[in-house]
Amino acid sequence: MPDHQTPLIATIAAGLVLAFLFGLVAHRLRIQPLVGYLLAGVVVGPFTPGFVADQALAGELAEIGVILLMFGVGLHFSLKDLAAVARIAVPGAIGQIAAATLMGAALGWALGWDLAASLVFGLALSVASTVVLVRALQERRMLETERGRIAVGWLVVEDLAMVVALVLLPAIAAARAGEGTTTLQMLGALGLTLAKVAAFVVVMLGVGRRVIPWVMHYAAHTGSRELFRLSVYALALGIAFAAAKVFDASFALGAFFAGMVLGETKLSQRATEEAMPLRDAFAVLFFVSVGMLLDPAVLVERPIAVLATVAIIVLGKSVAAWAIVRAFGHGQATALTVAASLAQIGEFSFILAGLGITLGMLPPEGRDIVLAGAILSILVNPVAFRLAARHVTPAAPKPSAPAERQGPEVIIGYGRVGSLLGARLLAAGRQVVVVEERDEVRAAAEAAGARVVAGNAADPAVLAEAGLATARRLFVTVPEAFEAGQVVEQARAANPALEILARAHSDAASDHLAVLGATRTILGEREIAERMAEHALAAPRRMAEPALAPAH
Repeated sequence: MPDHQTPLIATIAAGLVLAFLFGLVAHRLRIQPLVGYLLAGVVVGPFTPGFVADQALAGELAEIGVILLMFGVGLHFSLKDLAAVARIAVPGAIGQIAAATLMGAALGWALGWDLAASLVFGLALSVASTVVLVRALQERRMLETERGRIAVGWLVVEDLAMVVALVLLPAIAAARAGEGTTTLQMLGALGLTLAKVAAFVVVMLGVGRRVIPWVMHYAAHTGSRELFRLSVYALALGIAFAAAKVFDASFALGAFFAGMVLGETKLSQRATEEAMPLRDAFAVLFFVSVGMLLDPAVLVERPIAVLATVAIIVLGKSVAAWAIVRAFGHGQATALTVAASLAQIGEFSFILAGLGITLGMLPPEGRDIVLAGAILSILVNPVAFRLAARHVTPAAPKPSAPAERQGPEVIIGYGRVGSLLGARLLAAGRQVVVVEERDEVRAAAEAAGARVVAGNAADPAVLAEAGLATARRLFVTVPEAFEAGQVVEQARAANPALEILARAHSDAASDHLAVLGATRTILGEREIAERMAEHALAAPRRMAEPALAPAH
């Protein structure tokens, strides 16, 4: 009999199967699927009876999810974007970390811990989860908006701050233990870490800008989709690993810069499409691994401490972030989005808490409280976004010109299909309204002569601004069937009589869009086949025509 005791396969299989089942239940109950993923982790964790997955392996699998997620974020984030939000992200992140650390330290002191334990505890509450923040922005299609860029830039600064904290904590612990670590030595360790991170950034912006695009283009020119997909994963994981092991940066930071450099090439969109399936699967394993860490007993034994911790994470951090963003002159929508994005904690919090226990700076109950606070804050985070959305007043629709009242053509998405369609409609003298999130694409649509509405097309307020009430028809050109379905469903609810034409890539996607309200779906492969057949059937007739009237 072969030995089937394979912890890696068992962990992946149990994690994904239970996450799927609990996610379905959560969806059925109209709550976020990630709640189901977390509960799946609790079920396979060491604190509940039955099968116990390998925690160490689950943590490493989750780290792959973080790497691929930040690589994907980097693909849509340029150095220009990072510099544009630095004025708010750098002081904002530092100020919010300081405020949250002080609030957490005050709670630790009230629980009877010493100053070092209180500060480590507060620091663990100050940093948001990469996965939760990015997933929340992606689900609401805010990642490429100004609000999303500020939140991501804020996250990058927090990541850098935590890298510094992980270097300083061992030195501080050694000084407390009387091992002769001086202030000068601590400053030297800090300077060396910052120098290594700076060296990594220089290498990525110098050598990386030449090597990464060359590798991707070479892989693309092989004509093998398999090799191209492999090049995406190799670059994301390889650079993230090198950043951590050679430059003492974090996996997430390394992957982010790798994606940002690749994002400057023409292959960025294709790389994003290739990275998405594996990224989403490992992101699910991240939530399962978080659930595995929770000992439910802490909710019964220390309920007041857990509730106070959640209050600091969800309310204290959010208020601090909101106040900072408003103080820098940004609007209410931006302030509330950033505040909601940061109202949770995650992977760095676990690392800091674990290191604090290893160094003897944090009591074991501190880690349990941090874990409970993390899971509860992740569960509450979608509610924070909903509350933020309710307090943001949607922009008033722009007044329409008289010609537009006769019925504009509304195009959702201005990519390859949307731009070609828009050009034909504009050439025919039609009024065209384009709904698009990406800045550079919106600029191209405006230059072509279309009226542009910025925002998420699945948002009823954005569709209202696009003028669906008087629109002649709606074209949904986004390639993803799930996102297109959300737009079709909202548009049909807003205008039951509207003609909706949607793009599809398969019969299943076509049926899905039709059920949600699309008047007609255009299946790309079928249209191509019909055009080719028309050409082939007409070819003999065209070839025969010269023979009927030979030249003499």
